[in-house]
Amino acid sequence: MGRFRLFCAFLLALSCKSDLVIEPPATMDLEPYILNLPPRFPAPSIPADNALTIARVELGKLLFHDTRFSRDNTVSCASCHLQSAGFADNETISIGIEGRLGFRNATSLANVAYQTALFMDGGVPSLEVQVLAPLDDETEMDKSIIVLAEELKADVNLNAKSLRAYGREMDPYVITRAIAAFERTLISGNSPYDQFLNGDASALSPQQQNGMNIFFSTEANCSGCHSGQDLSDRTFRNIGLYVHYEDKGRERVTANPEDNGKFKVPTLRNIAVTGPYMHDGSLQSLEEVIDHFSVGGVNHPLQDPLVTELNLTAEQKADLLAFLESLTDRTFLENSAFAP
Repeated sequence: MGRFRLFCAFLLALSCKSDLVIEPPATMDLEPYILNLPPRFPAPSIPADNALTIARVELGKLLFHDTRFSRDNTVSCASCHLQSAGFADNETISIGIEGRLGFRNATSLANVAYQTALFMDGGVPSLEVQVLAPLDDETEMDKSIIVLAEELKADVNLNAKSLRAYGREMDPYVITRAIAAFERTLISGNSPYDQFLNGDASALSPQQQNGMNIFFSTEANCSGCHSGQDLSDRTFRNIGLYVHYEDKGRERVTANPEDNGKFKVPTLRNIAVTGPYMHDGSLQSLEEVIDHFSVGGVNHPLQDPLVTELNLTAEQKADLLAFLESLTDRTFLENSAFAP
């Protein structure tokens, strides 16, 4: 039933495109929102029908923090995506309405503007569509987007902001686009590691530099999966976390048994504050994560060949941990522009 509701909501959100206003009304504020991109970061791809404007981002931020998105008015998007946790969740499994446990550990939204397949199994194609999933989920928000749109439309101030941002009253189209617009502004790229790459030799301690060398070495080859400006190649891999996966991961989307236990390689940005780790939050600390990869996983039949026994020494583990901690971007975690 839940999947049917989500499919109907998806069709509704798409159908709203048919009555898009071709000529923007005079009341629309089209002042562009300029992304403050760090050095080495390319411009993300942004849909033509949802160009970033200050009015849209401001509206999206309000909606992101609005608990009316849940049936019992207790859960907002921000409830499971905490800025202090890198817009991830420090709960093992994210908690929805009435204390219900969700399906997985909520992932970080840092630099989500660059992602083309959302969720750990890649089952959602865009940020605009992604908004619908937690709304529809009975363990998360459990609320029809139709009901939500009517409630928000009745809010005179919020509806005025909708007209200003999109030239139309609050509806599913506005809700999905505005939140997606706000989420595209969550750019993180000013960690000590970034400062080091940008020429500040003092940004990393000697231990952190040792850890960085281990991370990028051919022996450890952490960068075989965690590469690029976001330290993720965004592929789907089985890292040998279990011999038998209760959550089939990518296989749930593709129905291909070869994808069993494969999950999207996560960004390592702000990784020291986004725990617990893995799709099910089963590893509570970075030390446990490092230990897992040091022993080479549990040898699942579909385990990625890059996950092999490393036998890291205690000193190497400590250095690697220090490097991972250098990926914390305090300016991102404390940026008041993202706060309600």
